[in-house]
Amino acid sequence: MKKLLIANRGEIALRVMRSAREMGIKTVAVYSDADRHALHVRYADEAVHIGAAPSSQSYLVGSKIIEACRLTGAEAIHPGYGFLSENAAFARQVRDAGLILVGPSPEAMEVMGNKLSAKAAALKYNIPMVPGTEEAITDIPDAKNRAVEVGFPILIKAAAGGGGKGMRVVERVEDFEEQMQLAVSEAISAFGDGSVFIERYVQSPRHIEIQVLGDTHGNIVHLFERECSVQRRHQKVIEEAPSSILTPQVRAQMGKCAVDVARSVNYTGAGTVEFIMDEQLNFYFLEMNTRLQVEHPVSELITGIDLVKEQINIARGLPISFNQPDLEIRGHAIELRVYAEDPVNDFLPDIGTLQTYKTPQGPGVRVDDGFEQGMEIPIYYDPMIAKLITYGKNRTEAIDRMVRAIDEYQITGITTTLGFGKFVMQHPAFISGNFDTHFVKKYFTPGVLDAESEDEALIAALVMNALLNKKAPVSATTAAEQKSDWVKNRKVL
Repeated sequence: MKKLLIANRGEIALRVMRSAREMGIKTVAVYSDADRHALHVRYADEAVHIGAAPSSQSYLVGSKIIEACRLTGAEAIHPGYGFLSENAAFARQVRDAGLILVGPSPEAMEVMGNKLSAKAAALKYNIPMVPGTEEAITDIPDAKNRAVEVGFPILIKAAAGGGGKGMRVVERVEDFEEQMQLAVSEAISAFGDGSVFIERYVQSPRHIEIQVLGDTHGNIVHLFERECSVQRRHQKVIEEAPSSILTPQVRAQMGKCAVDVARSVNYTGAGTVEFIMDEQLNFYFLEMNTRLQVEHPVSELITGIDLVKEQINIARGLPISFNQPDLEIRGHAIELRVYAEDPVNDFLPDIGTLQTYKTPQGPGVRVDDGFEQGMEIPIYYDPMIAKLITYGKNRTEAIDRMVRAIDEYQITGITTTLGFGKFVMQHPAFISGNFDTHFVKKYFTPGVLDAESEDEALIAALVMNALLNKKAPVSATTAAEQKSDWVKNRKVL
């Protein structure tokens, strides 16, 4: 493999290109009209325009990706995450074109791409499952009877779902029919597949996932867990590794289960096995993501393994470069997804121009991004600007560094999730590790950040007053004693 095409954009395209460059592999970028001046286009050795701004006319058109390989002589494609990364039909197109996909087989994608077939595969290895149905249910009266057997509250889930779509929590039997109809309708709209199934609803769940790697020689390993319980709209915002609650015994059990799930489909490449965990540390299989995850950097930092390099070498036919006993957890890492979203306004996207954009630096800070000052955040794609990752010798140091990094991160022109991230880092529930996927619902209100903004306005007024009256400026310490300084020198978050 001498030339690799990255079928993606933004920070993940740059992330893959950097590892490829270190390996002596030439890179090819693809770009839409909206990304003509994007950083990943400038960084790559070659770049190919593949269409208009909407992803349906560019990044999601497999034939254009393959044609870009033909034009440039690229032998392999790295899909990143999102777009075509879990598309089995595209994986077959790549294979049929005689190209290498840096990822699993289309057969593995198909099995794990449907929650019901994924559960069936995992059951071969007796992986723990949340009590519920093991098949799709379409008959509402029958489904209601099954729900009563499982016991309320129950969760109706779309078989082809993800991101919280086609999902309904039902507390009472009287609400079941209406909620099932809504779940089926949403599943059809989002995925073109109305199949749903039923699970018992875990009241205070933790979302724990295990990173796995498999090669073509039959080796499968896990790289420990990631805690992904701080979410909004069923989508992750903050991740960390390792989890603050797992015991060595539970960690070993979950790791073995994750490896067995991967083995059930002869998995190759990087993947993630996701579990839900209750308050007694009982864990149950949720699904498998057949790609690199957004939050992979925290696993890289605690293990010292470059997952992208491993992916590429596995695609080359090489064995994994280490064995399970070689791995150990070293330190702690936390990732904040920096979105162009307004936490005060229900995390709705806030698109605009990055008038100021300065990233934090210093010990234990990593920023994976794809933007620079003056660039616009396109309306066509996911609003994530960057991933801010901090690493420390322990969880406390990683949290402290995240707070410091958020304070140093300067962004104006748009509203971001930086303020929300600092709120989480400083919340007693997060600091103690005593939280679940309901963190936002339990603890976060828009007024929290509004109050912080008012505090900063007061500090600015104090400083300005001192300057106008030619007095000594209010020191940082004095200001901090009066009010919080989490958005110092920033106009908009």
